[in-house]
Amino acid sequence: MKPPFLRLILIAGLLATAALAILPRLMVATNDGTQIGGAFTLVDHTGRQVSEADYRGKIMLVFFGYSFCPDVCPTTLATVAQAVESLTPSEQNQLAPLFITVDPERDTVPKMADYVANFSPAIIGLTGSPEQIKAVSQAYRVYARKVEEGNGPYSVDHSAILYLMDGKGRYVTHFDPSVTSDRLVAAIRKQLGS
Repeated sequence: MKPPFLRLILIAGLLATAALAILPRLMVATNDGTQIGGAFTLVDHTGRQVSEADYRGKIMLVFFGYSFCPDVCPTTLATVAQAVESLTPSEQNQLAPLFITVDPERDTVPKMADYVANFSPAIIGLTGSPEQIKAVSQAYRVYARKVEEGNGPYSVDHSAILYLMDGKGRYVTHFDPSVTSDRLVAAIRKQLGS
């Protein structure tokens, strides 16, 4: 009786592992690209009010995070910066890499300016009111939740998905944090027809 029971446990474990590997893709994938993204009005890291219309005609790389993020945000933005550097100046002019905060309480305009300057002058930091951030997060199906950690500073649990949007603001695909800059460059060039 023990061998069939062990096989059953092994099969259940393999199925659970496969489900965990597939689940993030299922949560983000759309049928026709219309369910992710949409209108927003935020403030960029220079203090200028912007909307999604300001980026029409450009490919957008959109990542949500926060400046106090200890791991996935800086590594993802470093990958985005490396990809931007690999593009030609003409290709760079057709790209808008956006970093949208999920922590509007701490990520003020000056804080966002300082933070994105660590990666690339091409990366645009966006912040706004809690209501504006909630609305854009919902439009992009981003999960974010403040986590209090005793008397110390809080952290923010959040989705770690990098979206590629076309020149009309429509969802094309997404990448997880393990994406390489070479893969980003290839996807951007494919969208640009380069």
